[in-house]
Amino acid sequence: MSATISSAGHGTVQVGTPRKAVIYRMVMPEHLCPFGLKSVDLLKREGFEVEDHWLTTREETDAFKAEHGVKTTPQTFIDGERVGGYDDLRRRFNKSIADPNAVTYAPVVAVFAMSALMALAVSWAMFGSLLTVRAVEWFIAIAMCLLAVQKLRDVEGFSNMFLGYDLLARRWVQYAYLYPFGEALAGVLMIAGALTWLSVPIALFIGTVGAVSVFKAVYVDKRELKCACVGGDSNVPLGFVSLTENLMMVAMGLWMAFRALT
Repeated sequence: MSATISSAGHGTVQVGTPRKAVIYRMVMPEHLCPFGLKSVDLLKREGFEVEDHWLTTREETDAFKAEHGVKTTPQTFIDGERVGGYDDLRRRFNKSIADPNAVTYAPVVAVFAMSALMALAVSWAMFGSLLTVRAVEWFIAIAMCLLAVQKLRDVEGFSNMFLGYDLLARRWVQYAYLYPFGEALAGVLMIAGALTWLSVPIALFIGTVGAVSVFKAVYVDKRELKCACVGGDSNVPLGFVSLTENLMMVAMGLWMAFRALT
């Protein structure tokens, strides 16, 4: 509810009147536009009263686009002025816009953070303690498995990016297809602590070849490439993180070999 107050020399001022926005978005049985939902949510969070118009058929949607000369929906109007789609709405409210081509370490951070939490959880469940040697082992092994899953989602895409810098894959292309399976197998065996005679050589081999390849591409040849460590569709730059991943596998392989021999 709004109220009015008098202000000397300024007439009457409305207090508490909600701002209004009008939005047109696709809501069809076979398609519910996610950006329409996000736009409505953003408007409400910004304090707007939303007049929500649903475009329930393809014909209705096409007619709306033709009428307003736009190519996409949703479309938001504020004070009779067309603001535009979801990204345009975020710009109006000075909010950041995600760049799909931006370089980011987010996928790698997510994998390592989740691996650490899972390792700590298993350590607590098994030993009643978070800080154990096995927790460190599980962290590396789980990280290997999660990274392998990212590659196995699209082996072809991974191989395309991997061939850009891996020295062995460039000489023997099939290695690019075998790598994710080797990483997954070594990780699973290391989690179980089984078949060390198999997991250790795999981890040492792929970790060493990977570390040498990354070091040469980044620090010797000075090339700016994307890392295939989290799959072929990532924007993670090849560099320190990629080198660290491979060195962790080497360290894990050496540690597991040492444990087996002592």
